[in-house]
Amino acid sequence: MIIGIPKEIKPQENRVGMIPAGVRTLTEVGAEVLVEKGAGLGSGFTDDEYQEMGAKIIPTADEVWKSSDMIIKVKEPIAPEYDRIQQKQVIYTYLHLAVAPELGDVLLKKEATGIAYETIQLEDGSLPLLKPMSEVAGKMSVQAGATHLQREHGGRGVLLGGVPGVRRGKVTILGGGIVGTNAAKIAVGMGANVTIIDVNVDRLEYLDDIFSSKITTLKSNSQNIEEAVLDSDLVVGGVLIAGAKAPKLVDRALISKMRPGSVVVDVAVDQGGCVETCKPTTHQNPTYVVDGVVHYCVANMPGAVSHSSTFALTNATLSYAKRFVELGVMEAISQDPALVPGVNTYAGYVTHKAVAEGLGKEYRSLSSLL
Repeated sequence: MIIGIPKEIKPQENRVGMIPAGVRTLTEVGAEVLVEKGAGLGSGFTDDEYQEMGAKIIPTADEVWKSSDMIIKVKEPIAPEYDRIQQKQVIYTYLHLAVAPELGDVLLKKEATGIAYETIQLEDGSLPLLKPMSEVAGKMSVQAGATHLQREHGGRGVLLGGVPGVRRGKVTILGGGIVGTNAAKIAVGMGANVTIIDVNVDRLEYLDDIFSSKITTLKSNSQNIEEAVLDSDLVVGGVLIAGAKAPKLVDRALISKMRPGSVVVDVAVDQGGCVETCKPTTHQNPTYVVDGVVHYCVANMPGAVSHSSTFALTNATLSYAKRFVELGVMEAISQDPALVPGVNTYAGYVTHKAVAEGLGKEYRSLSSLL
């Protein structure tokens, strides 16, 4: 199998699909690995390091895509890459297709096998390839929020931890999953007044326990969300439904009632966002203001800490990539139930139900096509 690792071209995306040690693992089991020249520089990896681990350095992205059976990336292909996708090629990356209809159409037209990191799902419902980047984004969300609460960034001028005699900043986190838990770790560590809202009472009990009652937990309903959001300096959106568009929990009317200079960080933006006023931004232009509220909605937050993120991502993705090489992609999928929901497109059809609903396309089960 020939595996291609192109350079990421999304603005300020400095991660790369595989660390050099991962390349070594893949070549040891028989893969030929093509790495685009300079692909790893943003994460601190040189071409020489990849070559020492057995990779071939290829001058252009066009050559990498054209010559590869499977492409390993970080972010979904964007418009300049659509023509590079080969017929029936395997694309192994974060896809977020429910909010990317143009990419979905390209993958279907080219009968590509789109394997999405974010929908590979274990029997217990966990998402092992989404988890590491959710951990990073959750921690970064509070860092970003705290920065943009500063007056020079358009915020209210609130210090999340407060000082003696001054109230602490209030943080509301929507969703108690991986993003929410890691956001809470940083917010509590900063000394903020933290509330987590989730639909799952068992999860709230768990969070109350691990944070030793240092947080407030609330069952998700419109009343609790409204009261908590209006009383917040920082709102973090971290709600996820695997493969589907994020539910809109905060509407424009509620945003308009927040205190001017409050901050919203919507980590769910790559699935459409859980705040109605959310739209994707970049690290170059990370914020905009709606009704006096600062919105930070960077769709690839972990790209800012690319060295750490690339290691964390490879730790999660490599074992599956290794199996694809050893067994062949479809045989590996047939042997591992966790990989079946990871296949979003195959043979010209959408094979993940939530993705099909998001795209308004016909759903076909993977088993019916094999």
